[in-house]
Amino acid sequence: MLKSIRKFENLHITCWLLKDTCWVMDLKTLGLIMIVPTLCLALYITYRFRAVPAEFYHNIAVCSWIMANTIWMIGEFFYDDSFRPYAIVFFLLGLLVLAIYYLFVRNRVKESELTDLI
Repeated sequence: MLKSIRKFENLHITCWLLKDTCWVMDLKTLGLIMIVPTLCLALYITYRFRAVPAEFYHNIAVCSWIMANTIWMIGEFFYDDSFRPYAIVFFLLGLLVLAIYYLFVRNRVKESELTDLI
């Protein structure tokens, strides 16, 4: 399963870097367009890893991070950076998901179950 997802992960990283580069360069239209493939690929990767708890929880955190970056970017582009408090919610959500994984889920999953799934 891991090999079949790797190409999507690499494409996802490329889209994410393009989105953030557009943000830094103030390329509003292209930055907005890049939200769609970046977020869709992140959600697809998360869905594909739904059976592997470590990957699933970390990818949910990545989706939250992308949402936070997206909200922050849109706020900077169009709303005088007033959306930052909304972005913080998604950053905190990502941290909460990881805290839940490390505090409650990780110890319940046996390593042998993880390697069988990958």
